[in-house]
Amino acid sequence: MSGPRPILIVDDDAALRAMLAEQLAVDGEFVALSAGTLEQAAIVFNSPQTRVDAVILDIALPDGDGRSFCESLRRAGLKLPVIMLTGADNEADVVSGLASGANDYVAKPFRIGELLARLRAQLRSFEATEDAVFNLGPYVFRPGAKLLFDPSRNRRIRLTEKEAAILKYLYRSGSQPVPRQTLLNEVWGYSAGVTTHTLETHVYRLRQKMEPDPSKASLLLTEDGGYRLDPTGTKSAA
Repeated sequence: MSGPRPILIVDDDAALRAMLAEQLAVDGEFVALSAGTLEQAAIVFNSPQTRVDAVILDIALPDGDGRSFCESLRRAGLKLPVIMLTGADNEADVVSGLASGANDYVAKPFRIGELLARLRAQLRSFEATEDAVFNLGPYVFRPGAKLLFDPSRNRRIRLTEKEAAILKYLYRSGSQPVPRQTLLNEVWGYSAGVTTHTLETHVYRLRQKMEPDPSKASLLLTEDGGYRLDPTGTKSAA
């Protein structure tokens, strides 16, 4: 399942972490992972079972500087969004934070609505790049590159712009089926010349490309008058 997007909060203020975790979970869009030190944050990143989509990172931590940690993430090739938090907001601090590889910089105290808006904006920007990566069954899905890659078979599947957009929207919808008309509006816009038959044709072609057995879909499922993805590939369409 894709489900809520995991956001790692790295801050030594337990009350602040708890408040952010609660606010991130309000709409079911995000789920918070928590670390009070850089050592704890490193453990999260080193766990192969743990996915992190973005980081909210304090600069002043008990065991080091968040800017140095951000630099280490970039050196390791991790390009996910990083938003710095700090009690200082002078120009030198902003410049040093951004120079370390952070995508944005928020001074304390901050408005939670503004922080969430910046987080969503950074995630949208990241997803538009070729660096964005999602796991989908046996594939690594890169929407920016319009590519599905099966590392076990060294197989690359090129997608059209619309095919990539369909997969991306379904992935972000988690376990909820997306009605055909909603998917049409999101991918094609409100165009009078586009019908559900257009969408069904694209879904058929996607299944031919990505499903082990297109007649028994296990990744791109038809449900409740629409479609949904099962990123684990463990279910079959009825």
